[in-house]
Amino acid sequence: MLEKLSSSLKGTIWKIARAKRIDKQTVDELVRDIQRALILADVKISLVKELSNRIRERSLKEKLALNPREHVIKVVYEELINIIGRGVEVPLAAQKIMMVGLHGSGKTSSCAKLARYFQKKGLKPAVICADVYRPAASDQLRQLCNKIGVPFYDGANLPDRKKNVLGIVKSGVKEFEKYDVEIIDTAGRHALEEDMIEEIRDIEASIKPEQRFLVLDASIGQQASVQAKAFDDAIGITGIIITKMDGTAKGGGALSAVSETNSGVAFIGTGEKVDDFEKFESDGFISRLLGMGDIKSLIEMAEESLKPEDVDTDILKGKFTLKDLYKQLEAVKKMGPLKKIMQMLPLGGLGLDIDFDDTMYQVTEDKLKRFKVMMDSMTEEELTEPKIIDGSRLRRIARGSGTKITEVNELIKYHRTMQKMMKSMTSGRGAGKIPMMKGMKMPMGRMMKRMK
Repeated sequence: MLEKLSSSLKGTIWKIARAKRIDKQTVDELVRDIQRALILADVKISLVKELSNRIRERSLKEKLALNPREHVIKVVYEELINIIGRGVEVPLAAQKIMMVGLHGSGKTSSCAKLARYFQKKGLKPAVICADVYRPAASDQLRQLCNKIGVPFYDGANLPDRKKNVLGIVKSGVKEFEKYDVEIIDTAGRHALEEDMIEEIRDIEASIKPEQRFLVLDASIGQQASVQAKAFDDAIGITGIIITKMDGTAKGGGALSAVSETNSGVAFIGTGEKVDDFEKFESDGFISRLLGMGDIKSLIEMAEESLKPEDVDTDILKGKFTLKDLYKQLEAVKKMGPLKKIMQMLPLGGLGLDIDFDDTMYQVTEDKLKRFKVMMDSMTEEELTEPKIIDGSRLRRIARGSGTKITEVNELIKYHRTMQKMMKSMTSGRGAGKIPMMKGMKMPMGRMMKRMK
């Protein structure tokens, strides 16, 4: 999702970075490019107009603390953040969280994902199902909670359960009063019906939850703003969760819906698995859209997913063998899809002549297994010194692993690509330093620091 928007915005940033001069004509072209990209991404036209005016005015009139190119990029970065807000700080403390949204928005699965998020933070979450209208809602949520070992309550033993939603919520809150986080899944509807709004008003008034999260489907488009306003008027939304961010939806409508509330985006769902859920950081999100990476989120993912033995620090000292490649791919697999991880790196600033197309990202579990089989057919010398693998060795490895020569070549090519990246990151420019962004005079790390 949002790949087209990201591609367009990256192209715009590179235009500015390479521009010989920054004048009114250059800024007007920039604004037109951004307008086109945002409108195609389904961002509300009134917001696009406001953003355009602010970018144009600030770019041409503000006193410069950076050089003109860096100043314009800084303005674009800050104004894009203004559209979606700074994100919502969700405290890691005792709290009740009420989840609301329309039917089909992904609200029920988001309850389990949110519980898993707090669980990974060391807290004790519990989930209450107050959706008595959708037959499968309780079973679906119970199964998800059982998978992650989170207590679940749906008032199954209460009399007149289907007519006693408020009783279910009150009993559930009492049942889990010793838990750190109580997540209440309310019923969704196919439309913003008055009885739905009235029900969530009653629940909110009864239990007074600290957080009231609205769940929006990324594909909903311009209707996201209408929903956000209606729910906010009813109970006062404190945060928005956007689901199905891994799909092909434009997504701009849901992202910009925060302008209709006094809150911001709290979390985003990035897949179907219970761990495909991340805290929304607007700085990092916009940085990724602009091709500047998101090192902070990458570090957090690594800390949550990896153990010290998963990371071989020797590869950062120079040598990178096929054995090292396999070990690192195994570690990456634990962190999530390679594409998601690569997007968190400031690849535009690595100075690499590498085309990171989709084939680079599709290192699936099956492919990892095939890579391992190929490596099992190699000698110790070949694993340590891949350069010695010539035509005859390729044929022997392919024959021994039951694969094709082209597949072994793919492994060798992938190794060379990763080796090139490692050398770039540990080159004479200094290990740990983020290299210069092509066409810009300031290292990405320093520029981002000054921008913030």
